Amino acid sequence: MDSFTAYVESHKDQFLAELKDFCSQPSIAAQGIGMEEMAALVREQMERLGAEVQLLSVDDGPPVVYAEVGEGERTLLIYNHYDVQPPDPLNEWESPPFEPTMREGKLFARGVSDDKGELMARIQAIEAYQVAFGKLPLRIKFVVEGEEEVGSPHLAEFASTHADLLQADGCLWEGGGRDEAGRPVITLGLKGIQYLELRARGAESDLHSSMATLVPNPAWRLVWALSTLKDEEDHITIDGYMDHVAQPTEEELEMLRAIPFEEEKMRERFGIPEFIRGLTGVEALKKHLYEPTCTICGFRAGYIEEGTKTVLPSEAMVKLDLRLVSDLTPKLALKLLREHLDRRGFTDIEIVPYAGEHPAKSPADALIVQAARSAVEATYDQPPVVYPLMAGSGPMYPLLSACTRSPVPDQVRAGTGAQAGSRALGIPAVTMGVSYPGANIHAPNENIRLEDYWRGIRAIGELIRRFGE
Repeated sequence: MDSFTAYVESHKDQFLAELKDFCSQPSIAAQGIGMEEMAALVREQMERLGAEVQLLSVDDGPPVVYAEVGEGERTLLIYNHYDVQPPDPLNEWESPPFEPTMREGKLFARGVSDDKGELMARIQAIEAYQVAFGKLPLRIKFVVEGEEEVGSPHLAEFASTHADLLQADGCLWEGGGRDEAGRPVITLGLKGIQYLELRARGAESDLHSSMATLVPNPAWRLVWALSTLKDEEDHITIDGYMDHVAQPTEEELEMLRAIPFEEEKMRERFGIPEFIRGLTGVEALKKHLYEPTCTICGFRAGYIEEGTKTVLPSEAMVKLDLRLVSDLTPKLALKLLREHLDRRGFTDIEIVPYAGEHPAKSPADALIVQAARSAVEATYDQPPVVYPLMAGSGPMYPLLSACTRSPVPDQVRAGTGAQAGSRALGIPAVTMGVSYPGANIHAPNENIRLEDYWRGIRAIGELIRRFGE
């Protein structure tokens, strides 16, 4: 791979300029800003590789950029997204979010880590491989969507419609990088998620707060309802919710025990004295990766600006996300939540669901996983830390399950057993990327370290070579 590395070294200025161009284009799916322009930039970059590129429409959403390049007996599917989170709050950015800025060996911009840096690193790795070796040893298919940050509402339909087009032997997913101690990390799956709002209403309009003696307060209705969803020890108390959570298998526990969990560094970075329930070690990892969540993401009611205003609000709203594991699907989570609230007399509280995603897992012995492990070890001079799951979520299940080549086993269809749902994946996937714990993903001052970026390009080159063998 010496010629590959030499090409990357001699083209760092070009590669960095291309990454800055990507990050200079706003592409905020939640606000519909810059999506068509960003899709065009991705298409242009793919076409420079000699790829056959299509912009495939998804109802009223931004297009999916689909590209094919190379040829061979084996096919690698690469998933990324070109949309980014809103940059708010703007006053906390040290430099404008869409003006990529270098500081202390890091590039700061919205989307540079999630996910434009990873996407560009993969494109540039293919370019370097083509120049160094003349042709790719396998076929590569890109699926680059524009709605990941809003729950990928159209991706399942897209995957179903284009299932034949998407067939592959393995998938390189977005995400990954290094851990708290700088060790490379790869991951074999994701949690699911159901995002939603709870809404309560009182009087027809806001009232003077003196009327609180007689008129119900919707903010209190939400507080009382929320207090039934979790106890003070962070146990989720939604009726039946935890009944659908399987314990990790012994194989998965062995993977957890092998993870060098940098919990002290993590707590120091977060500025907290201890984790919930005082958990440490493998027990903390079990909760982090194999337990679902019920998280208040935001609460709005009445007057929340500076100073005082004695008001009885007419409506209140809370945003929740439910991270899902094993047999907990978005549909089931919503059903259990509705029934739980109704049993306690909260039939007046409205549930407004947003897009949901199923959990997904890949087997540790899959060929793509083995290729990723060896590629990372060759690039970083140490074996990767392997996580069986990522605590975050993404549309791995809808994209990869739609491409199932063989019948799903009966026990998986029935939703039984600790591995239920995991073998529904038609294409096994692995994550490896260019991020690190201080990347501030979804937050102000998002960044990547350029050292990780160059190393990430080399790792992709190694993966292409090893998976194509």
